[in-house]
Amino acid sequence: MFPVFRFDPPRAVLDTNVVLDWLVFGNPAVLPIAQALESGRLQWVATVAMRDELAEVLRRGLPRQPQVDLDRVWLTWSACAHIKDDPPAPGLDAPLRCTDRDDQKFIDFALHGADWLLTRDRAVLRLSRRARPRGLQILTPEAWSALQ
Repeated sequence: MFPVFRFDPPRAVLDTNVVLDWLVFGNPAVLPIAQALESGRLQWVATVAMRDELAEVLRRGLPRQPQVDLDRVWLTWSACAHIKDDPPAPGLDAPLRCTDRDDQKFIDFALHGADWLLTRDRAVLRLSRRARPRGLQILTPEAWSALQ
């Protein structure tokens, strides 16, 4: 059975840690995501709030990576991320609530604007079973790659 996507090309929200893995740490596990984005098989969608969160993390600095090529990060962001409007406020039909308030923006937006939410965050991953019937798959980069 083939997966059913709500968007063409399929859309993914990348949480901040996945973006950092890709653009700062060069984690090979996210290479398939980068290749899918570059080839147009996948569209990365984000909001201004997501960009602001990344900017704040980079501003604070990363202990494991003291020298960050900020030009590369923001050039790639500008070239690959499609900024969309923030989603409508969640309705009263049992919204998915994350235990980490900082991650709620990723979940709310992905529910309305993406097929996948790619994350390593345990609090977000715990919502994956409840998100699936709503048309959203919440996956780690490795699990996403295994589906391709």
